[in-house]
Amino acid sequence: MLKRNCKHFVGYDSLMTPPMCPYSLKVDLLNIMRIYHLRILLVLLLCLFGFVAGCDSEPVVEKVLPLIQINDQEISKTEFLAEFEKNLQKDQTLSGIEREELQRLFLVQLIDRELIHAEATRLGITLTDADVETALQSYRQDYPDASFESMLQERGLTVQFWREELKESLIIEKLLEEAVYSMVVVTDTEVAAYFEANRDQFDRPAQVRARQIVVADEAKGLEILGLLRQGQSFAEVAIEYSLSPDAQQGGDLGFFGRGEMPPVFDEIVFDLPVNRVSDLVKSEYGYHVFLVEEKRNATRLSKNEATEEIRSILEGRKKEEVYLGWLQEMRARAVISVDWAQLEKNDRKHK
Repeated sequence: MLKRNCKHFVGYDSLMTPPMCPYSLKVDLLNIMRIYHLRILLVLLLCLFGFVAGCDSEPVVEKVLPLIQINDQEISKTEFLAEFEKNLQKDQTLSGIEREELQRLFLVQLIDRELIHAEATRLGITLTDADVETALQSYRQDYPDASFESMLQERGLTVQFWREELKESLIIEKLLEEAVYSMVVVTDTEVAAYFEANRDQFDRPAQVRARQIVVADEAKGLEILGLLRQGQSFAEVAIEYSLSPDAQQGGDLGFFGRGEMPPVFDEIVFDLPVNRVSDLVKSEYGYHVFLVEEKRNATRLSKNEATEEIRSILEGRKKEEVYLGWLQEMRARAVISVDWAQLEKNDRKHK
């Protein structure tokens, strides 16, 4: 009976030494309890200092220091390099020095962009999906057929990525118009002073307004000439057949003076009568057909004629000055830090 009771105290079956009764175990039990308490205390201490695996539900991960910190926002080196690569041309090859210079320039631009974006968020500047879609379609018009998608593919970009970039640019543009450029004012006195100081700038050389159709080969060019001489609209034929980026505008090149276009253009259009279609003209770009719609003689603009242009010039200058001052204030208010050592370490890998 005593032997059976002793088993429950010391693990009878598992011990190699003969069992002892409870009355003789009093001292040993006290020692065991002390050891047990010491072990618990040790485990707790080890857990406290993070040395025991499994004490925390999550593994201990070494914190990766950010490359850039802008107020509470952190940008890692991995995130920065991913953004940098997206902005390079596909398969673009850079030397080590070129890459280093571009990365530093892009880093400054990225910081400014994030500051502006944060300010837009703070002021509640937003765009609707319809606003973005309208802008996207406007850009598409400059690229006939599927050349817009081809352009993106050559740069290694998707339409969705480009759309997001466009949206961000439009938000920044809206912010600047509402919060920065609204402070710009150009007075009549400033316009008059600029005109007097820059009279020669408003001497206008002879100009023509012309349209063009560009095709890849002579046979197609002769076919186009046939359609035009049958009376078909030059603009409609340009939209349907021309390979030039201005095709969606009916081949309209706007007004231009001598030396503003390739020499072969000047040789034809300045001697071509108004509303006359040219013969087929070969250039390094393909085969052209031109139509001159209007001619302007050389002249000097009056102050009234030049006012709109002068106002635009002065507004552009003032907007640039106001923007740079506003951006400098944004930078001064922000807490910005850059771990240049991380970037320099990455640069050494490419040298």
